[in-house]
Amino acid sequence: MTRTTPPPPPRTSVQVDTPERPQEDAVRPDAGTATWRAGIRRALRGGLRPGPWKRGPVLAALALLLGLVMLLHAGITDRGGLGSLVETFLPWLGLFVPLLLAGALWRRSAAAVVALLLPTTVWLSLFGGLLTDKSHGGGDLTLVSHNVGADNPDPAGTARDLAASGADVLALEELAEHAKGTYEKELAKTYRYHAVLGTVGLWSRLPLSDTRPVDIRQDAGPLGATKSMDEKMGYQRALRTTVATDHGPLTVYVAHLGSVRVMPRGGFWTESRDRGAQALGEALAADRSERVVLLGDLNGTTDDRALDSITSRLRSVQETAGDGFGFTWPASFPVARIDQIMVRGVAAESSWVLPATGSDHLPVAAGISW
Repeated sequence: MTRTTPPPPPRTSVQVDTPERPQEDAVRPDAGTATWRAGIRRALRGGLRPGPWKRGPVLAALALLLGLVMLLHAGITDRGGLGSLVETFLPWLGLFVPLLLAGALWRRSAAAVVALLLPTTVWLSLFGGLLTDKSHGGGDLTLVSHNVGADNPDPAGTARDLAASGADVLALEELAEHAKGTYEKELAKTYRYHAVLGTVGLWSRLPLSDTRPVDIRQDAGPLGATKSMDEKMGYQRALRTTVATDHGPLTVYVAHLGSVRVMPRGGFWTESRDRGAQALGEALAADRSERVVLLGDLNGTTDDRALDSITSRLRSVQETAGDGFGFTWPASFPVARIDQIMVRGVAAESSWVLPATGSDHLPVAAGISW
């Protein structure tokens, strides 16, 4: 029996429809639209970022505050001695100007740079005149004043240095009892005349007369009022005398005002200094002498309001005929001029600071003429 193999089924072709790939142009955003959106985003970011006039508001505020402090320093309260403390170091406030300027440039703050014009202008108006040399040289009389320091380890050397300075009239303050003899001995070779009262003294090449103490109220209060001048003489800190010159009499005051202290609770304590300054100012106001010179350690700068009764009647030789600020204390790194030579009725020709001695103050010198 023969087997027959059935024929294979016919092949059926199945066609699968494949979706067409979308064209690239259909999904790519329009180039113009993208650019427009990017521009909007940049504009928004630029609007939110502060511009040069909005940057550095704190720096601008500090610059304005600095300028106002220097401009209105006389209006700062003196409670706790704050006003006197600010005025003592007033010139040093100018150091904040370059610091703030560096900050303004780093922040690219136009507002802070413009604000700095105020403290710069005020500082220059107050102290710009001290940056130039106003000395003329020469003079009819050379004056020197020096707080020699009670703890001076070498009074003999200090005396020799001062004698070599060429001073015609030499004032010394803070003369310790144990060192008075040394100064008198060393200075006798150069100065024929001298007067010492308490802790202050005057040595002169020219004759002296009418030497007397000046009460600057060092011993105040009810107990002080009961003491005689002889009792107070041991700690006398001011004198008045007359120097006979070729141009007529010259009234000379030598003074050492009370010390100031920075106290944790009391602040900048100046009571003794302020009381002495007021008393000395009253003595100067009552003095009818035509020509007056004040030499001494006033424990205050001429910017300090506490010395107004003095500075309103006498002129600082450093301000009228000096070169620079003439800082005198402390000697190791002077930051303030508290040692003064002030005049009335004579012309200041020059003013300078002498080299350091064994004291913590630097000596000051001036040339005056008629």
